[in-house]
Amino acid sequence: MKSRQSRLMTAAAIGAVLLATAACGSGAGGSSATSGSGSAGSTAAATKGVALTLMMGSSGDAETNAVKAAAAAYSKQSGNTVTVVPASNLDQQLTQAMAGGSPPDVFYVDGATFQTLASDGSLFPYLSQLPYASDFYPALTKAFTYKGTAYCAPKDFSTLALEINTDMWKAAGLTSADIPTTWAQLEAAAKKLTKGKVTGLVVGDTLDRVGAFMAEAGGSYMNADGSAFTFDSPQNIQGLTFVQQLAKEGVLKFPKQVGAGWGGEAFGKGLAAMTIEGNWILGAMQADYPNVHFETVPMPAGPTGTKGTLSFTDCWGVASASKNQAAAVDFVKFLTQTDQQLTFAKLFGVMPSRQAAQAQYEAANPTSKAFIEEAAYAMPQVMTKGFPQVQQAFDSSVVGLSNGKSDPKTMLAALQQNASALLSR
Repeated sequence: MKSRQSRLMTAAAIGAVLLATAACGSGAGGSSATSGSGSAGSTAAATKGVALTLMMGSSGDAETNAVKAAAAAYSKQSGNTVTVVPASNLDQQLTQAMAGGSPPDVFYVDGATFQTLASDGSLFPYLSQLPYASDFYPALTKAFTYKGTAYCAPKDFSTLALEINTDMWKAAGLTSADIPTTWAQLEAAAKKLTKGKVTGLVVGDTLDRVGAFMAEAGGSYMNADGSAFTFDSPQNIQGLTFVQQLAKEGVLKFPKQVGAGWGGEAFGKGLAAMTIEGNWILGAMQADYPNVHFETVPMPAGPTGTKGTLSFTDCWGVASASKNQAAAVDFVKFLTQTDQQLTFAKLFGVMPSRQAAQAQYEAANPTSKAFIEEAAYAMPQVMTKGFPQVQQAFDSSVVGLSNGKSDPKTMLAALQQNASALLSR
């Protein structure tokens, strides 16, 4: 979706806005640790005749109308009422509401702000109350786990995949047998596709894109229990070095180098034969470049055969200061039913966060198959408080990989140092 696309284009956008669309600790069961006024095992008693407020960011009218329709359906079924508040600046409006002591009962939470809200006691940890808590993709549940407690239900998600212009592919003499499943094949295809004004692969110049190659090299952003960063690992260096190799060869460029704002624009304008984006590119291509023929395939595996990509997700937050926690959790149960998730997917293009919806979603959305297949191994964003600002420095040096002004080892060492400082605060 476009809001997700914009958010992922720069780290600054991640730090500035809680976005509309659409994963470190234990699984969906969580511990019984408390947060704010409630615990994972208890809520306020009232569940009927309650007036709830849901605050959301939105990618546009389609999403706003879909959420309002879901709220109306829940109200009719439950006897509760839900007022939907589409925020023009969710981060700012949510902060003001919480500071004023009247937070919305339910609200969108993204990875850039989750840990801040969890650490200051603003979130109620309700996930273990959902009867299907273990059905959410584990990587997504991990996104909203803080100090061993899984807090909130993943709303939806997206992963990065490889988009290929099929007309350019055929013109270069490539066939289905050449679809890259390894780095070597990706490099070979990119070389054949680079000609004139067309670059074989155009990818965003942020950690939220090049980080996929780190995952494919077997790297990670943090260790298994989320207690330390691992940015400067040999695997991450190998992944970023591969990006630099392609950039120096001229078969990989960054959007600004080809006069585009993001990978999807370069792809749509025919400046890139391949790009790496999430499922939001499907709607963008249909709306802005309907005549471009393309195929979406999983990201190629790294040198040791490791499959990897990145995932991005939001959750349904419930305020710890809400006086209507039981009803709020009941509303979230409604919003995360498989039928409702599939309805959201149909109306505004997100992917369901529950595994039980996967088969139906794939059947109805065959072009999204690659994105959802990758959910099992996708690497989540960093959730540490303050990280968006740290990421900005890294992102600013990515373009320098193409001309030797930036060095992968130096970049990752700086990222490791700056990110680690956040943990000591």
